[in-house]
Amino acid sequence: MNFELSEEHRAFTDSVRRFAQDKLAPGALARAHDTRYPWDVAAMLAEQGLLGIAFDDADGGQGGTLMHAVLAIQEVALACPKSADIVQAGNFGPIRTFVEYASAGQKERFLPDLLAGRKLIALGMSEPDAGSAVTELKTSATEDGDGYLINGSKVFSTHSPEADLFLIYVRFGPGVDGIGSVLVERGTPGFTVGEPSSFMSGEQWSQLYFENCRIPRANVLLGLGGFKKQIAGFNVERLGNSSRSLALGRYAFNIAREHAATRKQFGRPLCEFQGIQWKFAEMTMKLEAAQLLLYRAALEGEHGLPSAQSTAMAKLACNQAGWDVANEALQVLGAMGYSQEMLIEYCVRRTRGWMIAGGSIEMLKNRIAEGVFGRSFPQRAAKAA
Repeated sequence: MNFELSEEHRAFTDSVRRFAQDKLAPGALARAHDTRYPWDVAAMLAEQGLLGIAFDDADGGQGGTLMHAVLAIQEVALACPKSADIVQAGNFGPIRTFVEYASAGQKERFLPDLLAGRKLIALGMSEPDAGSAVTELKTSATEDGDGYLINGSKVFSTHSPEADLFLIYVRFGPGVDGIGSVLVERGTPGFTVGEPSSFMSGEQWSQLYFENCRIPRANVLLGLGGFKKQIAGFNVERLGNSSRSLALGRYAFNIAREHAATRKQFGRPLCEFQGIQWKFAEMTMKLEAAQLLLYRAALEGEHGLPSAQSTAMAKLACNQAGWDVANEALQVLGAMGYSQEMLIEYCVRRTRGWMIAGGSIEMLKNRIAEGVFGRSFPQRAAKAA
């Protein structure tokens, strides 16, 4: 059993690290506090081959693996936390589901611009009354001649203010088997992108409104019975969330470690105080344990999709480690850590959000328990007799 990266993985990591430190580390602070999507960074990442890393060559990807994508997110985040969002958007989330299930015609229409960093795809899953209980979604797709009419609304869609293409979960019929997905382009009549709202992290989202929005049949991604396929692909998205969460915790850790080694109080470096030493011992243990679970899940996906159990454990561990470590790093830095003159407070705000997005830590614990006992534990209230 080998717990070290392979020689090829190390060479890839070194290459991404050099690029990120040279091109992305400058301007990282300003970038983090700018709500606009950094299209210039997206173009650089595309040119560097960091979008579509694990997609097939035939699809315009790099022919790599999920492990390569995870490593790329981590190294980019350690240089510029905000830029890791672009690596995520070009490898995980809705673009991954799109590549997995899109037709040849759909890929030909949309994928070149997405992988070149010229356009962006966003996911419309959550609704005002359907968050973690996603199967209760109400946005409908009704047949209308040679197309479909979409009606409903979506909330909390990452990148929705800037996206050009939207992958929308819809209901074609009753029950779980009635759920599928469609592709809706910005500007389609009947589709409105609302005014941006802000999360605690500063990241913005817009509510999406569909009122008799007509799409052609060619824009159906997955029809009746497509929900289970979509959710299987969604498990992979959790690796991108996990990678960023852990990397931002490590980013904060690295700054705090340097600070503790050089900052003096009462005539001694901070690292000579036992209370500070224990903080770093605990932070290191959390980071390393979460890293191993993340790598295991990524390696499971080398020849297919990783299991829901592995991705749930990786996300839970990385979310908690990222948040705990970033928060403790802020405490070590004191007032400077709390100031927006440094990225520590940004890391705290971002890691907190990932404990909700992509599957809350409570839902992840439920999923892990199902794996432990080998049975499902339905959360839905029983119907009255």
